[in-house]
Amino acid sequence: MRITVLDGFSSTSENLTWKKISSTGELTVYDRTDVKDIIERSKESEILLTNKTVLDKDTLLKLPKLKYIGVLATGYNVVDIKQAKLQNIIVTNIPAYSTSSVAQLVFAHILNITNQISLHSDSVRQGDWCSSKDFSYQLSAQTEIANKTF
Repeated sequence: MRITVLDGFSSTSENLTWKKISSTGELTVYDRTDVKDIIERSKESEILLTNKTVLDKDTLLKLPKLKYIGVLATGYNVVDIKQAKLQNIIVTNIPAYSTSSVAQLVFAHILNITNQISLHSDSVRQGDWCSSKDFSYQLSAQTEIANKTF
């Protein structure tokens, strides 16, 4: 079974590997795939995994061996679902991926908004704190988030 990952860059890291999937078939992983390369890279594949690479009607019609498309995201907007159904291609997504990461990012944004982290960080890098007359250097009011709701 031939498996092709069309845009694996964002899904490959030290703790995210393709090891388990590679044990189920012949796996090829591309960091990114330009529109002009989709057919050539996918024509022998039974399984395609994609994130942002668009698989439209014209593309799907040129992939007769394709049986499954896995969208490595929460949506289906990169796949022509109607055409996939006509060709009996199963399409799935990952509806609950990175839940913990999203929660972590939300808190990072909350802290950035309330404490203007990036504003202060940039200012300190420019040497502004070193030239400040006060040890307690700040460019904006700091907000305590304890006991706050939003």
